[in-house]
Amino acid sequence: MTLDGRRSVPALLCAFALVLALAGCESSDTPGTASAAGAPPEVGVVTLAARPTTLTTELPGRTSPYRIAEVRPQVGGIIEARLFEEGGYVSAGEVLYQLDAELYQAAYDSAEAALARSRAARERARLKATRYADLLTANAVSQEDHDDAQAALKEAVATVAVDEAALATARINLAYTRVTSPIEGRVGRSVVTQGALVTANQSLALVTVRQLDPIYVDITQSSAQLLGLRQALDDGRLSRAADAQPQVRLILEDGSTYPLVGRLAFSEVTVDPSTGAVTMRATFPNPDHLLLPGMFVRALVEEGVREQAILVPQQGVRYDRRGQPTALVVDGDDRVAQRELVIDRAIDGQWLVDAGLEDGDRVIVEGSQKVRPGAQVRTVEVDPLAATND
Repeated sequence: MTLDGRRSVPALLCAFALVLALAGCESSDTPGTASAAGAPPEVGVVTLAARPTTLTTELPGRTSPYRIAEVRPQVGGIIEARLFEEGGYVSAGEVLYQLDAELYQAAYDSAEAALARSRAARERARLKATRYADLLTANAVSQEDHDDAQAALKEAVATVAVDEAALATARINLAYTRVTSPIEGRVGRSVVTQGALVTANQSLALVTVRQLDPIYVDITQSSAQLLGLRQALDDGRLSRAADAQPQVRLILEDGSTYPLVGRLAFSEVTVDPSTGAVTMRATFPNPDHLLLPGMFVRALVEEGVREQAILVPQQGVRYDRRGQPTALVVDGDDRVAQRELVIDRAIDGQWLVDAGLEDGDRVIVEGSQKVRPGAQVRTVEVDPLAATND
């Protein structure tokens, strides 16, 4: 063996010892690594708490005037003046059109004169009947003359009554030459102008007045939804004050929320056979006339209060291959279990659960992809609001 060979042996021994030392270090580190790998995975959970929740349903609706009046003339004549601004606001009894009143004024004056004449004739007949009654007691006139005087008095009284009715008719017709608004509200466009000839009770309305404050919103709901709501109220799942009308809120066509709250006024007693829907009517205050007749809106109708509602964040609900909603919950032994759910609706980013979850259940909302049913886990409580907003 050469001198170089003898020198390489100690070097090889040192290298071999170093390898053994490193192997020993690795073997000593292995238990720690296995322990870390075997720790239960950490998941975020939300602990459910039953609480009273007001349930609403969103339904289509359309606005309609609270009151509407189609103004027509009740006597014929020429329109002398239009006394309103189109699109303006008018009060009940305000004059809208003035018709030519000369003929009606003349008829009124004639009826008034006829009444004065008949009243004078009645007075003359009364005095004569009184005199003949006194003379009859003294046998100064015959019974026939007395009876004629009494009959003439009755005839004069009847003539006065007829003339009084004729004067009242003439007064009414004269007043009808001033065409007034029967209600207060917003007036539309006029279909006639000054100088137009109109007739009594014509089919064409001169103008239309609509009362917009308050205003109606007609809402349609399917008969199936109505039956489900009544069943929920009957079996106690929902509660509602017997003497209180449900509140209604509106979402306008641009997506904004109408600031004022309405009340459900009544519901139709029949179902439309062509649509299978029932029409409900809500009343809304409309002081600024923001709501106009014919607008399409979405109505949020208050159904009632569910006293023990279970709401779970939507992140905690998954769907299996059949489309069945499920949730992973952590039991008292910190093991994962899967529940099948019956979901009613979404409320503010959460699911309203009818069956499958109970008060106090811990639902996994974070880390569900890392676990399977039956696995041991470590739980970290998550703020329900944070889980809802994520």
